[in-house]
Parts: sequence; C-alpha cells; structure tokens
Amino acid sequence: MLGDAFGEVTERLRRVTVQVFAGGASRGSGVLWGANGQVVTNAHVLHGSPIRVELWDGRQLAADVRKKDRRRDLAILRVDADGLSSAVPGDSGRLRPGELVIAVGAPFGFTGAVSTGVVHSVGALVGFEARPWVVSDVRLAPGNSGGPLANARGEVIGINTMIAGGLALAIPSQSVAQFFDREASGQRYLGVTVRPIRLERSMGFLVLEIAAGSPAERGSLLPGDLIIGATHRTFMSADDLEDTIQSASNGQLKIEFRRGTSSQSRTVVVQVAVEAVRAA
Repeated sequence: MLGDAFGEVTERLRRVTVQVFAGGASRGSGVLWGANGQVVTNAHVLHGSPIRVELWDGRQLAADVRKKDRRRDLAILRVDADGLSSAVPGDSGRLRPGELVIAVGAPFGFTGAVSTGVVHSVGALVGFEARPWVVSDVRLAPGNSGGPLANARGEVIGINTMIAGGLALAIPSQSVAQFFDREASGQRYLGVTVRPIRLERSMGFLVLEIAAGSPAERGSLLPGDLIIGATHRTFMSADDLEDTIQSASNGQLKIEFRRGTSSQSRTVVVQVAVEAVRAA
C-alpha cells in the first residue's frame, strides 16, 4: 500500500514536470504552475532561443518568457495549451530536517527521472548570498535545474537549482510564490543598482548607480550611499530590499541610509513607481 501511494505521488509530479529546451538543446526542467499554462524554472536554464518545453506525454510546445530574474534565478514561461496538469504548491516554511523530499527532472535529458532524499536544513548558507535555501541530499545532475522538489504528499516546496558540497539546493516555494505575486501586481521599482553588503548583524545595500528620473533620484539618493533599512525594517537577506519595495504601502517607502564615512544614518521618503523593466 505504501509503495502504491508513493508511486501515485511521483506520477503526479512527473505529469507537472517539463523538460526545457533553449536554443535547440535540452537545458533543464520546469514545473507547470497554475492552470493557465505558466511554467516556473531557473533563469540560468534559459540560455538561448527559441524556448520550448516538452510535456510528460512527449508533446513539445513553444514557450514565451514572461518574467526572468537572474539574481533570484527564477523565470516564468507561458505555453499555449489547455487542460494541463498543475503542481500543488507546499509551504517551505513548514519543512523540518529529516523530512522526506522527492526531486523530479530531466538529468542528462532523461525525462521524468525521480530521486529521493531528506531535508538537511532550510535557511541561509555560509559562503552564499544571504537568502533562504532548501538543502537536501537528493541526487541532482545537469538537467534537474528548474524541476520540482516536493514533500511526501507531492506538494512542491522548492525549485531545484544547484549542487554545493555534495548537497542539493532548491529555491523555497515561499520565494516562488512571492515571485508570482509580483508578476500579478506589477513590478515596483526604486531605480537603484545595488550590491548586497554583509554588516555585523544585518544586510546593507551599497548604491552603485541611480537611474535618471527615478524615484531614488527624486529622493536625493546618491551612488555610494549604503541603504541599511526601509520602513522601520532591518534587512537580513539579499532579497529584503526588493521585497520591501514591492510591499510598500501606497507606494511610499521610508529609506534609512548612511552616506560617506558618517556613522549617522539619514532617512528619506520616496514614492516608488511601477516599471515594466525590472530594477531594484
């Protein structure tokens, strides 16, 4: 009975996993997300064009890139097809070390390959950009990138992304959900190019460039400023600045920053804008 149940879970996962081809070659995997032909995958999979996906039944469909963020290593594709299966998202915040996880993908082009393992940890990793990861010991290989990592119930709790130190790293489903929320609501932007800087007990963002006519320019921010907080929030990860921008109440953002060698912080209120081209 247990074997039958596990077989049903893995078969459902295989039916929502696609193989992604970019520039004519197999590049990785993706997950059917929602009932309207959306596919989530890793941004690094999309090197080359045209892009197409192969479904579990062998059908191949042209795919358009709806949104891509290389820093988060996430992308949303769209295919024109009806009646597609859809993944069931899970809550990565409820994962615990030792929990069984299942990875599905197309390692070395072999469609629908399944591997299992257990969760090692959920959270930031030393030596990596300060952002959350689901870390497990599932076996991944080239072609697994962008495929689903699921719990024992078949709920997708991560997007497989890379191998580090013999362990598999996946982007948590909570981060994927936030990425989709921004797609639906429109992308707000401040107009700065920044570099995350690890501070003693938090994260800061060094401003490298200011876009002309942007909310940041109107708010008198300058290259070299170090953004250390926003709307009474201290940054703890590399994603926090953009998350704060997107969730700004009425589009207003109170930014705390340091300038030059001064240890004193300043505060400025800016009105973030909606921009079709992604910028922080």
